Amino acid sequence: MRVLIADDHALFRDGLRSLLEARGVEIVGEARNGLEAVELARDQRPDVVLMDLTMPEMNGLAATRLISAEVPEVKVVVLTASEDDSDLFDAIKSGAQGYLFKNLESSEFFILLEGVARGEPALTPGLARKLLGEFANPAPSRPPQGPETLTEREREVLELLVKGVTSNRDLAERLSVSENTVKYHLRNILDKLHLQNRAQVVGYALRHGLVDQPRERP
Repeated sequence: MRVLIADDHALFRDGLRSLLEARGVEIVGEARNGLEAVELARDQRPDVVLMDLTMPEMNGLAATRLISAEVPEVKVVVLTASEDDSDLFDAIKSGAQGYLFKNLESSEFFILLEGVARGEPALTPGLARKLLGEFANPAPSRPPQGPETLTEREREVLELLVKGVTSNRDLAERLSVSENTVKYHLRNILDKLHLQNRAQVVGYALRHGLVDQPRERP
């Protein structure tokens, strides 16, 4: 099994690497944040990414969504200290194949990890019951997020789109970020405005006065 470790704590990464390598698992890389996890997953194509949730640059949930969308054959298993049920539900909705706590016994950890290779979810019985209970009930309708929830960076992306800068490469160059970061911001904009594509975003922004309209040349 080829594994990528994504965690911002160097000591934890070192300990996990030693534990996995002692069991014959190949470590193809280590990521210190979500952005690195996405880039390494795309480049190395590991069998499994062991993903922490709380990381700088991009958190584990956002990284999981991008990996699931860009390299769906790579399985993401969240490995976290968070026992918050909402994190569990969001991780599975984001495409994670499992959700494990960092205080799990190593014997159980390896049993669940080996199951992932067979296509089984990496979930303890207690967490599996929580998921069944959550998804068995219809989700309450969420209030619309709306344009007021756009971050400053997302508004910068919006302004560039309206000005005609629409390719990921051009947007990345103008903002001095990676193309993966651009995709992340675009996904958030589409989700918050409940739109399907960039053309709709531009039209919405102009209709609702979210950005100044570009002046026509005389």
